Amino acid sequence: MIRIENLVTGYGKHAITSNLNARLEAGELVSLLGRNGVGKSTLLRTLCGFQPPLGGRILLYGQDICTISQAELSRKIGVVLTERPDTGNMTVREMVEMGRSPYTGFWGRLDRHDSETVQWAMRLAGIEDMQGRRVRTLSDGERQKTMIAKALAQETPIILLDEPTAFLDFQSKAETMRLLSKLAHEQRKVIFLSTHDVEMALQLSDRLWLMDKDGVTTGTPEALSYDGTISRFLQCKGMEYEPSTRTMHISDAV
Repeated sequence: MIRIENLVTGYGKHAITSNLNARLEAGELVSLLGRNGVGKSTLLRTLCGFQPPLGGRILLYGQDICTISQAELSRKIGVVLTERPDTGNMTVREMVEMGRSPYTGFWGRLDRHDSETVQWAMRLAGIEDMQGRRVRTLSDGERQKTMIAKALAQETPIILLDEPTAFLDFQSKAETMRLLSKLAHEQRKVIFLSTHDVEMALQLSDRLWLMDKDGVTTGTPEALSYDGTISRFLQCKGMEYEPSTRTMHISDAV
């Protein structure tokens, strides 16, 4: 569904990443791992068309993304970013309804199908019982589920998320990742997210993109574990990676 070829990302004339080659397929939860500053957020913003690539190509269903209008992209790619929107007194339902804006036209009037889609999205995200609450009163986990429901209401085959589990407690992290995995598998969507929650990504992702200064390495958690790629990627003094359980633990070495 998405293929990147020799992609270069960055701002102006400043390249942050280069020579990226990979693909995203339907029905998979794919996690992007990498250190701070390596270019994960820049890559996500480039993939969703918020900024142009500095080189190479992004192909969406075989079409160069640079030739696709923003209106058409909004029906293909849903985006959940880390920035908190100014929601004022907006209710949860009103926020989720905004996901229908690519289809409702200038006046933003929802018809029966729109309303049913909004209700379906809230039900799938597990927030039906809070649809009348103000977004500003939500916990971080509840707010994240609301933003995911908004992306679901957009009815796009692809959802890109930047650090969707940041600032969440452990239970909320696990619930969010399980929800995203379910969406990928049951709804046959491409779910692509950046994260620093390494162990959760290793346990729940179908594929990984490991990004460093040299580019991106892709593969299943199993394959990348047993060929030593993840151990080398996560190499850190005082920590060891156990491939059989896909967990990190503190080593005895000083």
